[in-house]
Amino acid sequence: MCWASHSASRFENVSTCLVQLLSNFCFVLKNLQCGLFVYDIFWVFFTPVMVSVAKSFDAPIKLLFPTADSARPFSMLGLGDIVIPGIFVALALRFDVSRGKKSQYFNSAFLGYAVGVVLTIIVMNWFQAAQPALLYIVPAVIGFLAVHCIWNGDVKQLLAFDESKTATSEDDDATSSKKVE
Repeated sequence: MCWASHSASRFENVSTCLVQLLSNFCFVLKNLQCGLFVYDIFWVFFTPVMVSVAKSFDAPIKLLFPTADSARPFSMLGLGDIVIPGIFVALALRFDVSRGKKSQYFNSAFLGYAVGVVLTIIVMNWFQAAQPALLYIVPAVIGFLAVHCIWNGDVKQLLAFDESKTATSEDDDATSSKKVE
């Protein structure tokens, strides 16, 4: 019994540390997206490295989209173009959950992501050249969410959002409901 309570305590400490990292992660993720935005543009437009690596790497870390050009039958999206903005969209959902409302900001961020991906594919096909997908996806995701927050007057709440407070209150609710049973 003592071992079980000790491991449960250890789990709570680890989960608390993870929650604190995630609360800072919102700020870090936005900066990471902006940094990768610049990184992606540089390596795709100004060097041949990104395109040659993407073409030569045969692994399930890219999505291929068919094109109308027989010389270039596919356009590609890399895993980073999906995951990094996807985490930002997931954090928009956490913000909605923390407010106890329907997923309105998640919907805005997800719509921005979808628009960014579609725009990327259109531009790749239009110019018949590699494009840095984050050039279109990051502004669309952040822009759609920002416009929605400004429209609803929730900018301060979004900027003050702290994931650790949300997760701690959820943990407390779960603990108190177990004690009642």
